[in-house]
Amino acid sequence: MMHQLDLFGSLEPAPPTVPSAVAVIAPPQPRVAAAEKAAAVPEETTVTVSAVPQKKKRGRKSLKEVSEDTDVMKELDKMTLDKQYYSISEVAGMFRVNTSLIRYWENEFDILQPKKNRKGDRLFRQEDIQHLKLIYHLLRERKYTIEGAKQKLREDKKLAARNFEMVQALLKVRGFLTELKDQL
Repeated sequence: MMHQLDLFGSLEPAPPTVPSAVAVIAPPQPRVAAAEKAAAVPEETTVTVSAVPQKKKRGRKSLKEVSEDTDVMKELDKMTLDKQYYSISEVAGMFRVNTSLIRYWENEFDILQPKKNRKGDRLFRQEDIQHLKLIYHLLRERKYTIEGAKQKLREDKKLAARNFEMVQALLKVRGFLTELKDQL
């Protein structure tokens, strides 16, 4: 058992480590004659390499990571928007994106018009959150580019919103039917 010495000199057992890889290494041998080499048996030494936890990746997500994160819209539909205004950090938390992405979308899309207080903080209304849901749907789920999503919203804003609402309603019906099937 390995022991760890703390700052005050008491001897405590070291916390157990989970080995992720075990390697067998032979110690270096001095140069000897061939006859002595045949008679000598090298000792084996085991070296334990502990697992290093992965750091959380910074920056934007890859398309693969975004496609795996499909339950954002389901959770947003379940949430009840009971407040009149939401801060940008709350909205970013709802969509699981960075606040900088919300600010970028605000600059790119004309339909996003959050209120700003005297300090300059953005305050999102329920209407803005509905617009963000539509933008999120076009960009992340339908895989439109920024320009493609802008064009789609420009040419048929009402049609895009109606289609989005229909897709959401159909997903709710599908969820209900799968629950019903599981119960049978």
